[in-house]
Amino acid sequence: MRWREAARYKKSMSKQKLEWQISGNPVAYEDAVAQMESRVAGIREKGADELIWLLEHPPLYTAGTSAKEKDLLDSRFPVFKTGRGGEYTYHGPGQRIAYVMLDLKKRQAKPDIKQYVWQLEEWIIRTLAGFDIIGERREGRVGIWVVKPDGSESKIAAIGVRIRRWVTYHGISINLNPDLSHFGGIIPCGIAEHGVTSLHDLGRDISMGELDEALRKNYNILVS
Repeated sequence: MRWREAARYKKSMSKQKLEWQISGNPVAYEDAVAQMESRVAGIREKGADELIWLLEHPPLYTAGTSAKEKDLLDSRFPVFKTGRGGEYTYHGPGQRIAYVMLDLKKRQAKPDIKQYVWQLEEWIIRTLAGFDIIGERREGRVGIWVVKPDGSESKIAAIGVRIRRWVTYHGISINLNPDLSHFGGIIPCGIAEHGVTSLHDLGRDISMGELDEALRKNYNILVS
């Protein structure tokens, strides 16, 4: 990129406005998807502000574009097919979801989905580090993983994204203190040989507000 092109790119980034929302009550999945799609259309067509939306859902399962029917073991909660990438996952109270709506054409010199997913991973890793938890990537396994004291590996955060004309939506979920037994109705992300964990399960007795504060502290990796 030539200097003048880079200068124009930095100038366009500086004008981009990012809004934060936090929903205090669980949000129905259909309502969340409708609101995301509306904001994505507004960003793409009308220059609406980008958005990071922090929320919880009532207990439910979602099936990504790669979900396999055999991985739904017990449909004890409503199941929603969704256009995000990935397989089956669980959402419910005690889990912080961050839906991220960014315009990659304005955020990246050259829009790159892999770079964006890496940024989401890094956001989670840096957030967990603030609570002395080492979150790690694993080749061939989506999400962020931790090694427990007994040496086993468990998933603490999930990632599932969708991109429409380079505007992102869906995002990440971090297990603060959900009912981990609720994951038993699915094979999370198609990975049967490893379990799931949470910050509280790892002995970090923190509040949702403290987790939100850490997410706010570290979000710059998404927009840098």
